[in-house]
This record gives sequence, structure tokens and C-alpha cells, in this order.
Amino acid sequence: MSSVDSPAALWVVPVPDFGGVARHVVDMARAGLPGFNLVVLAPTGKLTERLESMGVEVIHAEFGPDYGFKTSFATLDAAISEHKPALVHSHLAYADVVAAAVVNARAVRRVLNKGVWVPKLVTTEHGIAGNDTVYHKSSWRSKLMEQVHRVRLWGTDKAIAVSDSTAEQMGAKWGARNVTTVYNGVDIEEVRSAVEAQRTVPLDGAPRLLSLSRLSPEKGIDVLLEAFALLHADYPQAHLEIAGSGDLADELAAHAERLNLGDTVTFSGFVDPVAAMSRSNLLVQLSVWENCSYTLLDARSAGLKVVATAVGGNPEILEPVSLVNRDSKQLVQDVYHAMRTQLQSSASDSFTWISNEQMAAQTVALYTRLLAGGK
Repeated sequence: MSSVDSPAALWVVPVPDFGGVARHVVDMARAGLPGFNLVVLAPTGKLTERLESMGVEVIHAEFGPDYGFKTSFATLDAAISEHKPALVHSHLAYADVVAAAVVNARAVRRVLNKGVWVPKLVTTEHGIAGNDTVYHKSSWRSKLMEQVHRVRLWGTDKAIAVSDSTAEQMGAKWGARNVTTVYNGVDIEEVRSAVEAQRTVPLDGAPRLLSLSRLSPEKGIDVLLEAFALLHADYPQAHLEIAGSGDLADELAAHAERLNLGDTVTFSGFVDPVAAMSRSNLLVQLSVWENCSYTLLDARSAGLKVVATAVGGNPEILEPVSLVNRDSKQLVQDVYHAMRTQLQSSASDSFTWISNEQMAAQTVALYTRLLAGGK
């Protein structure tokens, strides 16, 4: 357990809303960081509200893309001066860059003023892709950010990746070395119990398929619709729920209409993922890239069957029978056959994964070693 006398770990998050990284932060806060006091600096929003309801110390900050680099720099610099954390731990690219600039600027200032506090700098990479178009719309921006990340990693004491695939990409693209993988954790029994408490259809009932993602090009939902049209010929009672929002909502709805899918497809918009899984027995995720997908972790924890693309960290979560080659020239057929195979298989295999408590313990071990002078 931590105490008021424990060293502070200042987590820096540049987004106010609740998404994958915010869940990572909340899960870590729930598990706790034994021996450290967790302090989270983030712009005011759903994340800070959730953390404060849990009793986590929060710094409501003018920090992130909406505030600009100069203001974000000054905000973090002031927070370090006030709180004197043993470590600054950044999440997402914007925070990574600003945190590296602030901590290394303080190191330069300490040459002239020994009283300047300089914490250790840790970063966790949540989103790097083998396909540059996933996160960058132009090749020049991709090359620019590659160089920025190379530079900021030179001044970072410890880099963490959320999957082995992520670690490999960090090395290949940014020259990162000695990256340690700490997977996103999931409390399997908690997820399973929550889904089962709301379950409305049996896992072995009529096929109820689910897509739970943004409605954007890199998610491959157009391919899912075409594959589902083939599957529906075999399973007339099958239903597909497209949950999520995004720029392609109207286009995808029109595509479903062209495929004559009618009311066999529902576009449900933003939904509670637990409720969505409770009315499903097969989740399909056809992303161009994933690092360590919470959607897949939750689906497997809930006992759903899964079909997903063999990209990024997905093969580290799923068995080969659940995976399809995203680059296949017959991707629609491959997805159809994979869905059919899963539906005809017996109950989903048991699933094991690291818990949130184990994720936190691995992180604390890295902190402790770093502060003791280890690499």
C-alpha cells in the first residue's frame, strides 16, 4: 500500500474523454501502485471525474492539443515543481513529446541550479502501427513524427509497450531499445460476471454478431457487411449489430442496404459495451492494426467467440483459428469462413490473461528498479 510518504508517480494524459488509454489509467488506479502515490495530470473531463470518484489525486490541467505546446509545457513544468514526483509517466504521443521536453529542459536547468527537481521519465506506448496510414494521413507527417519520437526516446529513462508487437514496432520505427512489455490487464471474472448479469441471448443460440468499434475506414466494417451477407444465406436467423459512431455511419448504412440486409443489421451507435456483449455470441474485429485491444480482451473474458485480423497484438491474445489475414486478396471469403467455423465450433475455450493487479505489480517493479539505478 502507498502512503503520504511514498514517492509520487505523476501520470500525464492529454485527453479528457474515456477511451482505451483512459481505461488503462482507471484500471491501474483501481489496482493501485504499491509503494507509490498515483497522481494524474489531465484536462478536466470524464476521466478526471471518474478518477476523483475513486479517490485518486487529480491535477486538472490546461494540457493537451487543445491548449497548445507552450501552455502544456508550462502546466507540466509547474506541476513537477509543486509535487516533486519521483517519476513522470506519459501516455499518448502528445504527452510523450511534452513530457520529454519538460523533463529534459529541467535537467539542463539543474546544471546551473542544483535545486531544480528532475524526475525520472517513463513512457507507455499504446498506439503504434506497422501501417503508417493508421495514425498519420500523410507520409511527410509520418516521417516527421518518427524523428520526433526517436529524439524524445533518447531523453526517456524507461519505455513500456502494451504488447510484444508494439515493442517490436517501437524498435523498428524509432530505434527504441530495452522496451519492456506490460500488457493491458483485464479482470476476467469481473467482466464475465457483468456480461452474464445482463445476458439476453444464450451463447449457443441463433448467431448474434457484434462489431464494437469506430465507424472509420481502418476498422474494415465494409468487409464485415459483405462477409455477413454470405453468412446470412447459411444462417437466416443471424443478426449483426454495428455498435459505434464515426464518419462512415451513413456510408455503411447505405452499403448494408445495397446488400439487401434489411433489418438483419442494426446500427446502434454508441452503446454500453457490456450490454452489447450480453446480446451477442460472436465478436468480429477487422482492424488494420491493434496494439492490445481491450475489445478483444473483454470479448474473450465474456466467453464470446471472436474473429479478428492477425495484426499487431491480436495474435498475442487470440488463437490462430480466430484470426484472418488482413492482406488477403479474398478477405471477404476468409472472414465468412472464419465466422462460419467459429459458429459451428463448440463453446469458446477458456481464456487466461494478466489481471489489472498483475499489470500494476509489473509497472511498480519497473519503477522500483529504475529509481534504484537499474535499467
